[in-house]
Parts: sequence; structure tokens; C-alpha cells
Amino acid sequence: MNDYEHLMVEQEDGVAILTLNRPEVLNAINNKLASEIGDAVNQIADDGEIGCIVITGAGERAFSAGGDIHEQRENDNKYNQQQLDEMADMRSRYQYDVFTSPKPTIGMMNGLAFGGAAVLASALDMRVGCERTAFRFLAAAYGRINSTWTLSNQVGWPIAKELLFTARKVEADEAFRIGLLNHVVPAQQLRTKTMELAKQIAANNSEAVVGIKKLLLEYMGQDSKQQWNGEKHYTKNVARGAKAEDAFPEFIARRGRAV
Repeated sequence: MNDYEHLMVEQEDGVAILTLNRPEVLNAINNKLASEIGDAVNQIADDGEIGCIVITGAGERAFSAGGDIHEQRENDNKYNQQQLDEMADMRSRYQYDVFTSPKPTIGMMNGLAFGGAAVLASALDMRVGCERTAFRFLAAAYGRINSTWTLSNQVGWPIAKELLFTARKVEADEAFRIGLLNHVVPAQQLRTKTMELAKQIAANNSEAVVGIKKLLLEYMGQDSKQQWNGEKHYTKNVARGAKAEDAFPEFIARRGRAV
């Protein structure tokens, strides 16, 4: 794994923990950090030792305040439109790389996630929050458009439309109720709960977990027949299911007796 300027990378029991590390600006995501997140996620995709990715922010106030507005303003005055479009494509690409990562991803939502950070959070497979967690999908308030392809997959169309059209703040309790958070725990338990979930995932058969995520992504939005056929094809031709002897050794060893 590369050494990064704004991203800390740890590994614990098959889990990679990526920490956005710009606490002096509430972990605002500049172009460098966006590039580093994408690079790290893509490297981890090929790492057989890692079964799950956790993304969080340094400090106690913010997962991330969103895009680095100061950098964007400087770039607006420094570069031509083609160059600005290329930068925007790069920022969008890292979110896509996170969304499509073959390894499951969990947001350890230690504080606010506004603007571009809310987009990143909605690109993750699941999120664990605390009383400090809050989201705002701010694009419409500033004449921009984003999250149309990520948020609806997390909370459904009616709620996604409300959050995107209004750009209002969503506190932790509401986020849990609408499915934007999988769990809400006291802040002092946030890492414990997140890592418990991540290690459960990492301990499972990696080929099965990767296959499940691939199928969910590939057939998202298709009808039931297409999803059924897709699963049949994958389990016959890509990753055949384990035979009983391999899948249930403990059960077989105790000859079916109850634990």
C-alpha cells in the first residue's frame, strides 16, 4: 500500500481502515485526497488478506465536511474548463470506484458528512453512526447535481428525492429510520460496533462475499427472472458453491448433534 498524504491506512484482522486525515479542515476532500481514496480502494480490491473496508474521518467532529471549496475556488481561477471537467471526472470516478469495490465497504460515521462527503457515504455498502452523525446532500442548494445514482439505492426513490430536492440536514435518528444508517450507537462504541460488523464480514468466505456483492450490483434494477438467472449462472460457471464436506465440517464432525 502506498504512503498517502491525506489518508491513513490500517489493517486489523482482515479489515482495512481508511481514515480521511485532514482534521484541520474537517477532513474536506480535495483532489489529492479523492485520488488517494480511489487508489487505496483499488489496491485493496486485489489484496487477498483484506475482506472488508472501513472508511472514517479523523477527529470527533466530522467524517468529512465535503468537497474542499477553497481548492475548488482556486482551481476555477487557475484552470480552463476542459481541465476543470477532467478534475470533476476524477472526483466522480473515485466515488464510483468505492461504490463498485468488490470488497464490502462500511462507513464509520464519526461526525457530519455534508456535500461531497454525503455522496461518498451513500456510495458505501453500509454505515454505522453515533449521536454526532449527520448528513446533508447539498448539491441543489448550490446549483449542482450529484448522488442521483447512489442515494436512491440506499433509501429508495421517495426519500432520496426529498433529501436531494431539499438539501436539508438529516440527523442520526432519522438517518437510521430511513435506512441511511444500519446502526446507531453511542460515540464511544462506534469503532467497536463498526469493527465487529467488518470482522464478521472479513471472516466469511471471501469468494462468496465478493460474489454476492457482484451480483447485487450487476443485476440492480433488473427483474426477478434476470436476477435469478444471473445467480444461477454465477454459481455454476464463476464460483461454484462449496460441497457439504467443505461447507459444514463442524456439523458433520458432531454428526448432526445440536451444539
